[in-house]
Amino acid sequence: MLVSHPTASPRAHADDPRLRHLLHPDHAGEYETATRLAVTHLASTLSRVRGPVTGSSPARAAASVDAVDLDLPLGCTTQALAELDRVWLDDTVWFHEPGYAAHLNCPVLIPALVAEVLVSGVNPSLDTFDQSVGGTFIERRLVQWVAERIGFSSERADGVFTSGGTQSNLQALHLARDRALERPGVWPARLRILASADAHYSVQRSARLLGLSEDAVLSVPVDERRRMLPDRLSAALSEVVSAGDSVMAVVATAGTTDHGSIDPLPALAGLARAHDAWLHVDAAYGGGLLVSRTRRHLLAGIEQADSVTVDFHKTWFQPVSCSAVIVRERRHLRHVAAHADYLNPRDGGGAAVSAPNQVDKSLQTTRRFDALKLWLTLRVMGAEAIGDLVDAIVDLAAAVHARYAVDDRIELHAAPELSTLLLRPRCPGLDADDVDRLVPRIRAALWSAGAHVVAATVVDGRRWLKLTLLNPMAEVDDIASVIEGIAETAAALARTEAA
Repeated sequence: MLVSHPTASPRAHADDPRLRHLLHPDHAGEYETATRLAVTHLASTLSRVRGPVTGSSPARAAASVDAVDLDLPLGCTTQALAELDRVWLDDTVWFHEPGYAAHLNCPVLIPALVAEVLVSGVNPSLDTFDQSVGGTFIERRLVQWVAERIGFSSERADGVFTSGGTQSNLQALHLARDRALERPGVWPARLRILASADAHYSVQRSARLLGLSEDAVLSVPVDERRRMLPDRLSAALSEVVSAGDSVMAVVATAGTTDHGSIDPLPALAGLARAHDAWLHVDAAYGGGLLVSRTRRHLLAGIEQADSVTVDFHKTWFQPVSCSAVIVRERRHLRHVAAHADYLNPRDGGGAAVSAPNQVDKSLQTTRRFDALKLWLTLRVMGAEAIGDLVDAIVDLAAAVHARYAVDDRIELHAAPELSTLLLRPRCPGLDADDVDRLVPRIRAALWSAGAHVVAATVVDGRRWLKLTLLNPMAEVDDIASVIEGIAETAAALARTEAA
């Protein structure tokens, strides 16, 4: 309910051009006009999109931006949007296009975009109750809901929304480190983290940020499906103990970046528990399976984790950024708690005496109300609808794999577990080293043509092209077009090599 307060009339700032751009009841009409203008502009731009990219080069993109004189404002939203076309929108990447199959970027759901309008306009911060009020409890309710989906007790579990998987993993390992250091005789330099060879790079980065030693992260081998081998983890854990070091954490991955592989969670959980090690499950990619009606079983064992990362801006189709770290026991969040009289005063104050402060469980202070995006999506669509979209992209990857498993022009790495495919072209007369040299040239040629965008990686010393399928509207023929483009480009480049 809006409350009116008597003020001097007319307002002194009514005609001040410096203030008319601030959101205020007096400027509500201008806000509505400008926002509608932006939405209309974007909708018009979308209607003209004919591919994921235009193939613009870095030099061209930089030149367009560098040509703008930031000390000369345009003074007009229409002109600013027109300029924005030249410096960004004309050559941006469109993730809704079926020809985009590169990274873990998803097309986004409209209810979440509605939430973005509200979040940006109200501009709450989720660190304290007196900056967010109901927003505090919306986030807390969503954390409880996700915890229950994981299999945690909603009465004991807790968590917080973060900017992404990297921050979620960092916070989880922060908790694991401080828990380990509570044990007598444990020193930071002797702490060890065990993760698979295909774990996300943020595990290594987190170890550095947490002040651990250079060799703190130990790489555990994987099987032919790129899943951590429990017997090798067991051996590695024993070696850590024999060396007089301390096992701080085991990091399991539910959806590796390069392969979409899901580690055998129940077996890893048992080994971690036997060594009193914190088990963190990085489900940034595979977390969408929590709402799948047909594949939830692939995450069996995740309920035994001590912490879980879920990225809603991947397989939950939310706009960046929207992630969370969820812990099985809320008491562990005390390791990130801090005190500042201006944020969480011990003597309370006014109506906020018993108000919860989210800053007590986050590495961030100021935090966007990103939870509202997931909240509105669930209230409009429901969890099962999101899960059906997840199933659609996993089905798509399986169907594409089946089509090309017998194609002599393409070598596939393995059947997908989620929605990632790795492939290499087969070209008569070219050996493996020749194909390695072709892979970056194929990517560059596809980018320049504008119809297809693919990623690449290295597996066992060989270069592979990577398709990450996160578009529920894409069909098998759409992805077949991408692969045909790869095969044709490879053949053309091979002919050039031969000539």
